[in-house]
Amino acid sequence: MARIAGIDIPKNKRGVIALTYIFGIGKSRAKHILAEAKVDENIKVQDWTDDQIAAIREQVGSFTIEGELRSEVQLSIKRLMDIGCQRGIRHRLGLPLRGQRTKNNSRTRKGKRKTVANKKK
Repeated sequence: MARIAGIDIPKNKRGVIALTYIFGIGKSRAKHILAEAKVDENIKVQDWTDDQIAAIREQVGSFTIEGELRSEVQLSIKRLMDIGCQRGIRHRLGLPLRGQRTKNNSRTRKGKRKTVANKKK
């Protein structure tokens, strides 16, 4: 099992897919990293040599990933909440940010349903 950027990447997957297990690296960035490191993207991780792993580690180190990226994202969200803009208020209330309707959907953001009793006549 190769360890890159503090993450154990699975050894039985192709290189492109395995690198996406690192937070901040998607498919296109993984392809770019493997191309720069001169590693074939279809080779499984278990077949990588030590030199290839070192080259990949060096390429991955040039990007903002994992803990540093997570804290950067959290600071951006906190900034939005502090200045009190629309997106910050929606973050604070736990509602969708990008204009989605909330009457029927958005259960992921709102959480489990809270039933409200009817008014008595």
